[in-house]
Amino acid sequence: MKCPFCGHGENKVIDSRISKDGKAIRRRRECLACEKRFTTYEYVEDILPMVVKKDGRREPFDRMKIRNGVMKACEKRPISMEAMEKIVDVVEQTCQEFQGEEIPSTVIGEKVMAELKKLDGVAYVRFASVYRQFRDVGEFMTELKDLLNKEKK
Repeated sequence: MKCPFCGHGENKVIDSRISKDGKAIRRRRECLACEKRFTTYEYVEDILPMVVKKDGRREPFDRMKIRNGVMKACEKRPISMEAMEKIVDVVEQTCQEFQGEEIPSTVIGEKVMAELKKLDGVAYVRFASVYRQFRDVGEFMTELKDLLNKEKK
């Protein structure tokens, strides 16, 4: 680790602590050359598969896309940010556990819908209507009827 002040490559760790969110280790270091102190963070590197879109394009997994979709579906619903973040965490964890270097976007979309269905019916239908691209009111009504039938059971 090079000193950000003088560029010297040797330093010592003075203090190590787990960050507030528990996802990193915060280290206070002191340069052995100039004796100035600086902070570094150590994170676990997440290895996420590439997402294969419906049209065959490939792009890196983007947590913010999932988060934005969930937030849009949950807009004006009595759902906490914590509950929405939990869905995003579950979906990201599913992608991390997926066997292979690529994951179809359909797997991600279906997982988001499954999690929203457990949380809130309205948010689920909102997300499904965009994700499944209903062509007419009939398809939309079929999805609503399925949801209502499952809730009755």
